[in-house]
Amino acid sequence: MPTPSGHTSAIRASKVKGTSVYNTAGESIGTVEDIVLNKTSNDIMFAVLGFGGFLGIGEKYHPVPWSLLDYDEDKGGYVVPLTKEVLKAAPAYDMDDLTKHDGQIRDTSYDYYKVERDWS
Repeated sequence: MPTPSGHTSAIRASKVKGTSVYNTAGESIGTVEDIVLNKTSNDIMFAVLGFGGFLGIGEKYHPVPWSLLDYDEDKGGYVVPLTKEVLKAAPAYDMDDLTKHDGQIRDTSYDYYKVERDWS
C-alpha cells in the first residue's frame, strides 16, 4: 500500500538512518539519526533527527513523529513541515535518554508538534 507521496508503506530502518532531512523551503535541517520502536506494539514511536553539534559533540537529538517525514525522491531525503527555529526550540535529548521514560518522550514530541496520537 503506498504512502501519500506514492511510496510503499514498508522500508528498512537501514535505508532511513543517515538520510538527509529538509524543511519545506528546501533547506537542509539535519539527518535521521535513528528510529525508536515500541517493542510491545511493534509501532514506530518516533524518528530521531540530529542537527547542530560538531562531529557528534554537543549534539542533542530531536524526537519527531514519524508521520511528519515525507520522502522526496528529487531531494533524496525527507521533507518535514518544520523550520530550523521550530526544531531548535523543540524538546531535545541525549541519544541514550530517548528510550527511557516509558513513552513520555514520545508524548512530549507529539504534543510539541501538535500531531494527533496514532496509538491507543
